[in-house]
Amino acid sequence: MYRYKIKELTDWKLSEYRKPLIVLGARQVGKTWLIEEFGRQEYKQTVYINFEKMKAVRNLFVEDFDVQRILTALSVFAHKEINPADTLIVFDEIQAAEGGLTSLKYFCEDAPEYHIIAAGSLLGMSLHQNTSYPVGKVDFLYMHPLSFSEFLKALDEERLANLLENPDWEIITIFKDKLLTYLRYYLFVGGMPEVVQHFIDKRDFRIVRNTQRRILTAYQNDFSKHAPKEIVQRINMVWKSIPSQLAKENKKFIYGVVKEGGRAKEFELAIQWLLDCGLLHQIYRISKPAIPLSAYPDLATFKLYHNDVGLLCAMAKLPLTAVIDGNAIFEEFKGAITENYVMQQLLLKEDNDIYYWANDNSTNEVDFVIQNDTEIIPIEVKSGENLKSVSFKFFCEKYKPTKAIRTSLTDYKEEKWMTNLPLYAINTITNTNT
Repeated sequence: MYRYKIKELTDWKLSEYRKPLIVLGARQVGKTWLIEEFGRQEYKQTVYINFEKMKAVRNLFVEDFDVQRILTALSVFAHKEINPADTLIVFDEIQAAEGGLTSLKYFCEDAPEYHIIAAGSLLGMSLHQNTSYPVGKVDFLYMHPLSFSEFLKALDEERLANLLENPDWEIITIFKDKLLTYLRYYLFVGGMPEVVQHFIDKRDFRIVRNTQRRILTAYQNDFSKHAPKEIVQRINMVWKSIPSQLAKENKKFIYGVVKEGGRAKEFELAIQWLLDCGLLHQIYRISKPAIPLSAYPDLATFKLYHNDVGLLCAMAKLPLTAVIDGNAIFEEFKGAITENYVMQQLLLKEDNDIYYWANDNSTNEVDFVIQNDTEIIPIEVKSGENLKSVSFKFFCEKYKPTKAIRTSLTDYKEEKWMTNLPLYAINTITNTNT
């Protein structure tokens, strides 16, 4: 199963400014597999330590942060001689080891020749809580579920994936029906590696759904196991409200949907916990689409999206028949699945600064507004046959962006004021000329 992040890991290895690397991402998005595959391809050997499973080494950093002592202990534990030129050292579930994160600072300062990668399912939460976090002494890599292009490659459709990466729109149109079929599959299956693998193996959507349910159960078990006891119930309430939040015509997060009379101060810690663990993604409303977008958010008004569109379908109990019922899946619960899919693909380009726009009385709204370098790009998501959008046209006439994107089921088409981009080609958004 090919992951594009393997190239970023190779670049990290070769960089003269390399620091210990922290890999962030939700549980079961493929972090451990990617790191081990990278070690297999690029190094003579990998010393892999999982601090959650290997309790004997959890106290490795408690005594002190003497790097040579730590390396000697690792060598003894792994029964391997650790040579910095050909050995990858992996600290998995590093948040389970007291002082583990802090040790990365000393590897950076005292032994920069060693190649260290740290990862953990709950690491994002730990980074916010750990006062000894090694600021400026580590590099970061963010992992997400498989993109649509990676999904195609996993299904042995590498040529189709490559075609989307370097689009020739006349040729792409020839394969439109095939691409839409695969996109329907992707919306239902999602990008969690285990789910994708089971789909490849059996092509049985019942098995897909059962695997998704197991992952969702594992997530909820994490709430009880790792979150502060006083907010576990509220985490569950926020989590279970996500399908309902996205099914509304206005997808702005409403605390009253979580609990009648609910308020921000009651649920903000629960939301932050889910964000830190990578299970949800948050985008804020902006009222002024100007550079930089980060200067104009309304921090009280936001949307929350699921980390994986397939898991969203499973949480919403979308019927198995939806995937074979023409293009109905794109319009299910007011296009929420399609919009979550677009958000998921936009996140893959980390340079994208993602928001949404609405005027003060919410009579006009644009689904996404991103900043790509010095460009402000509004994006309207259309899940059905009706491509009219009063709000999108109003925005474009008022603010006159140099590039505007409507993404829908229809073919690529350039108009004077915007470009229609097929949903299956949303990954091309930053290299589309308008």
